[in-house]
Amino acid sequence: MATSSAYPPPPPFYRLYKDYEQDPSSAPEPPPPIDGKYTVFGAEHEINQVLPSLESQGVRQLYPKGPNIDFKKELRTLNRELQLHILELADILVERPSQYARRVEDISLIFQNLHHLLNSLRPHQARATLIHMLESQIQRRKQAIEDIKQRREEAQKLLGESLLVLDGSQTN
Repeated sequence: MATSSAYPPPPPFYRLYKDYEQDPSSAPEPPPPIDGKYTVFGAEHEINQVLPSLESQGVRQLYPKGPNIDFKKELRTLNRELQLHILELADILVERPSQYARRVEDISLIFQNLHHLLNSLRPHQARATLIHMLESQIQRRKQAIEDIKQRREEAQKLLGESLLVLDGSQTN
């Protein structure tokens, strides 16, 4: 039976920081940012990932092309179209079960378009999430500052009262 320690030893590069306390500039520089491609668990990834177009994936695009897309309108349109196709699929399954394949393909195409539209909104979502996180951090820090100021005023008041009590007891 082999014994092992509860914690593994530190990585060997910790020795590069042995003089850090005396001379912080002695630490090595951080590695440069990665450019181009990198590999994670055997899969190769790009740094600047661009959402491929539907045409490049061999899928017909159901919403208009161009940079000025009204996402809300197009998502609603595709959602209504999806609902209609699902109802039609239900009718076909009841009346002509052998002809369902075309409707399933249409529904798949609508889902692919919806998915692509939602994925194109990811950068906006990430930006909005980051803004929200930063604003909440700012709010928490402002609240912490106010709490510290309040506690400081309370402490100063208690110290002042304590000095008055001490001065009063010394004169007696």
